[in-house]
Amino acid sequence: MSLGPAFSDPVRPADFPQTRLRWRHDRAAASVGLDTLSEAEWIAHFGRFQPLPDNQPGPLAMRYHGHQFRSYNPDLGDGRGFLFAQLREAGPLTTTSGRLLDLATKGSGQTPWSRRGDGRLTLKGGMREILAASMLEALGVPTSRPFSLVETGEALERGDEPSPTRSAVLTRLSHSHIRFGTFQRQAFHENAENLRILVDHAVETYFPHRAGEADRAVALLEEAVARTARMVARWMSAGFVHGVLNTDNMVVTGESFDYGPWRFLPRNDPNFTAAYFDETGLYSFGRQPEAGFWNLQQLAGCLVQVTDSAPLVAALNGFAVAYREALREAMIGRLGVKSRGAEADTDLVNAAFKALAEGGAALRWEPFFFDWFGGEEGRAMGGPRAGLYDGEAFSAFRRLLAEFEADRPERLAHPMFAQAEPVEMLIDEVEALWAPIAERDDWAPLYAKLEAIEAARLAWGLSPPA
Repeated sequence: MSLGPAFSDPVRPADFPQTRLRWRHDRAAASVGLDTLSEAEWIAHFGRFQPLPDNQPGPLAMRYHGHQFRSYNPDLGDGRGFLFAQLREAGPLTTTSGRLLDLATKGSGQTPWSRRGDGRLTLKGGMREILAASMLEALGVPTSRPFSLVETGEALERGDEPSPTRSAVLTRLSHSHIRFGTFQRQAFHENAENLRILVDHAVETYFPHRAGEADRAVALLEEAVARTARMVARWMSAGFVHGVLNTDNMVVTGESFDYGPWRFLPRNDPNFTAAYFDETGLYSFGRQPEAGFWNLQQLAGCLVQVTDSAPLVAALNGFAVAYREALREAMIGRLGVKSRGAEADTDLVNAAFKALAEGGAALRWEPFFFDWFGGEEGRAMGGPRAGLYDGEAFSAFRRLLAEFEADRPERLAHPMFAQAEPVEMLIDEVEALWAPIAERDDWAPLYAKLEAIEAARLAWGLSPPA
């Protein structure tokens, strides 16, 4: 991290009484050259946070502000995590070799920004983040990847879990931790020079193809707009509700991260919320595009301090078109068919949403895409939901889908598509996976679920947008 002391604070990791490795993401580790670490080496780096060779000398807690449910909070920052290391992505398992990736933590101890928090993460919270990020990656959403989960041997008191509950430290791998709130902090202090430093760093590090442009602040916002539109569109096609779309939970590279009270839709419901404390539905499923745009407006408001407002407004005005195009692409991808052009694709996407809505409580989100993947009517009409699909509500969708050609139809040969049901991640199953861990320290069901999600990732073949 080359930004300097105005953007972060050196911190020390907690000295945990126990470090027991519960999960490591070897595919992600291979993408940054760490898959050959022994278990002892892994725990030393991701349980005790001994620095990686030729990397950062110590952890850095990042400074930022943010709007939380649209109320500005100037007391934020990494309160229970830090930036641990940065590594270049490489290897045959990646399609974006050369990107600079961050290894950052959650639950690694107190920092100057912990306020009254203990700086810890519950083991259940770590498990939930692994499940959310793994499922999102399988469904083609640009997301941070869970890298490591180490149980740390402390008893935590939490208001939203039966307590005392077990503790853990999670490490995640992502493209960036430069949040919208990182800019908000400098704008709040009216430090235009630091804003310019931050803009230059973000453009040169994450968008080097834009580094030669005269107005880097506008280039940065244009990239953030496009990438946020793609991320939100992929959430919508995955039926995912993030739950806490505050400005400190959005990054300029457009990756989904920091999974707290997330949910996947049981059925199509635009008013569905993930967080019990979202009493007004501000971050409900159907309002996520609005939330993404509102947050981009706050980012643009920071950049006004370093450039003219007119080109920033023009960049913001591109969000609606970018989102519609990204949603069309994402939904066509989820249906496993080839594009027939914007007009035909839009008609099919609209018909799909209408069919999902009219299917009601009996039609779950994932089974719809599973049944109709590749446009194979025979699979859908020969499956357990054939009675639903035979009605008038689905006639327009079926008629339009029949005009599309399957994209990479060989994917249907994957064993997953011979099953009656797809891989899902509804809240009842999350609780069912936690119960054996809590009751008898049985991790086998969780590991089996993660293997099933990985198989689904390979079966769907949905690559996140670059």
